[in-house]
Amino acid sequence: MTCLFLCVCSVLVGQTISTLTSQDKVSIRGLSVVTDQIIWASGSNGMVALSVDGGSSWKWNQVRGFEKKDFRDIEGFDHKTAVIVAVDEPGLILKTFNGGETWKIVYTDSSKGMFLDAMEFWENGNGIVVGDPIDGKIYVTRTGDFGNNWERYQSKSLPITETGEAMFASSGTNIRKFNNQEAMVVTGGKRSRLLLHEKWIDLPLLQGAESTGANSIAFWNVSPRKPRIIVVGGDFTRDTLTEKNCVISS
Repeated sequence: MTCLFLCVCSVLVGQTISTLTSQDKVSIRGLSVVTDQIIWASGSNGMVALSVDGGSSWKWNQVRGFEKKDFRDIEGFDHKTAVIVAVDEPGLILKTFNGGETWKIVYTDSSKGMFLDAMEFWENGNGIVVGDPIDGKIYVTRTGDFGNNWERYQSKSLPITETGEAMFASSGTNIRKFNNQEAMVVTGGKRSRLLLHEKWIDLPLLQGAESTGANSIAFWNVSPRKPRIIVVGGDFTRDTLTEKNCVISS
């Protein structure tokens, strides 16, 4: 598979698309836009990309020792530091302090059934990584120092999922911060729901099969009293369907 970064430019007569960079044999899933100039991306075959000029040029690195790993989410803090999450067993989180030249393992979990899906950070350095359910509960590990140290969260209050309900490690965006303390999580599979304020909310998306449900969530404030939430999903094996694949709430 070839990965392309595309730039869409608005002009008076329409839009044009130009290829910014191309890399063979990598599927990019993770994206972190730190500033207008600093952009990180991550994907299959242990590949990580960094741009410091707004996407005009990119530097590619393959994480040494993890050439077969799939890094489906990345969080950049500046042009030197970033955190990546690897899917499948064992669960791994790595961090770089030198622009992706080398990476340090900051968290590992070899529990059976491990599959980390996505991560989110707050401005104060608090962060969270969620993974597919283990023993019927969403997997959660947390950090309070920008990803230098992590601790698995084990509590009776962990969200309980139903059989066949999980999360898609498709874009790193099935978890998003909602305020200074809380995050929103969306699930897919045989049941698709939104978790907010420790409550499950059913989503009117396609669901009932392993390939259905929510893939991504975004949140923004139109005004202090008018939050907007958008969730996209559907059935990733039937990409021509145009019903029940996008929902919006205010």
